[in-house]
Amino acid sequence: MPNREFDVVVFGATGFTGRLVAEYLAAQHSDVKWAMAGRSEDKLAQVRDLMGAPKDTPLIVADSDDGASLDALAARTKAVITTVGPYQLYGEPLVAACAAAGTDYVDLCGEPAWMVDIIGRYDAAAKKSGARIVLSCGFDSIPFDLGVYHLQQQAIEATGAPLPRVKGRVRKMKGTFSGGTAASFAESMKRAAKDPEVLGWLRDPFALTPGFTGPKQPHGMKPILEEDLGSWSAPFIMASINTKNIHRSNALLGHRYGEDFVYDEMMLTGPGEQGEQMANHVASDNSMATNPPKPGEGPSLEERETGFYDVMFTGVDASGKRHTVGVTGDKDPGYGSTSKMLAEAGLCLVQDMSRDATPGGVYTPAPAMGEALIARLTKNAGLTFTLES
Repeated sequence: MPNREFDVVVFGATGFTGRLVAEYLAAQHSDVKWAMAGRSEDKLAQVRDLMGAPKDTPLIVADSDDGASLDALAARTKAVITTVGPYQLYGEPLVAACAAAGTDYVDLCGEPAWMVDIIGRYDAAAKKSGARIVLSCGFDSIPFDLGVYHLQQQAIEATGAPLPRVKGRVRKMKGTFSGGTAASFAESMKRAAKDPEVLGWLRDPFALTPGFTGPKQPHGMKPILEEDLGSWSAPFIMASINTKNIHRSNALLGHRYGEDFVYDEMMLTGPGEQGEQMANHVASDNSMATNPPKPGEGPSLEERETGFYDVMFTGVDASGKRHTVGVTGDKDPGYGSTSKMLAEAGLCLVQDMSRDATPGGVYTPAPAMGEALIARLTKNAGLTFTLES
């Protein structure tokens, strides 16, 4: 890539999550050449000053409705970090600009139908230009995608073979889902109501692996008693997008996990009658649909700081031995941890991943950055990846 003015630009820096990304870069990566981008220079300056970023932090005016402004933005930076969603409403023009300019791109997308569109429309262009377009670099789906990747790496090293069946199980979590996640969910439902093909994509765990369909997968839509784990499990709201991303990662990694790989995600609710009651309560919760948070709103600093998550990935090898990896995050998943993960993903592409190691294309996090991103998140972003057995 020719020399660019910036290492990364945060697009959407005046929004709630975009501001958190900008604050993180200002506080933790002062050596990075970065800029804030959004629709209003005045608002960008106001946010810059409110968060205490240096007065000389560059500000770039760019708008999703102005393709020329996005082309100019993409030409100035090595990577764009974007929080401007729902992506199916506002995201494609920026992807197009980055794919044309050979500019790396990371987002927070959890919108499977839009991702199907982006893979089909821009994968070839990104391969040609060298742009690495990496989708889903927040809570959906970095802890899950990299958790499975790390578990399989450990299993292959120990046994010479991947685990054919992996369970992702949320053990503990404190935090709120973002208004952007809720808005993305609502837009996905609107599109599915108009287009039956989209509904099929939402249901298909292999929707993001064009040309490949693996074995039947567990659907995880009702509470179950898992005797092997000693607990009841309930449906997990992010499973639909995470499972699709993990199957895409497997495909992009040359089916390192096997072409017969089976994966699902649920929430552990504990043993016995109390565990069953909790699982049924979780399964009946429809607050995301009936009382969603609004885009641009978010939890207080105290709520972000006291949030956390703990996810387990486990499977049994051919000898019957169980392998388990735990992944934890030290802030609330939807905002505090997500903003750090997104920032580190953008920096990882620019600073750690050569185009020989990761050529252009539309990616998920694990095949794009793998162990390099795990190392960054462990060092800088409050995540842990622990081999437990």
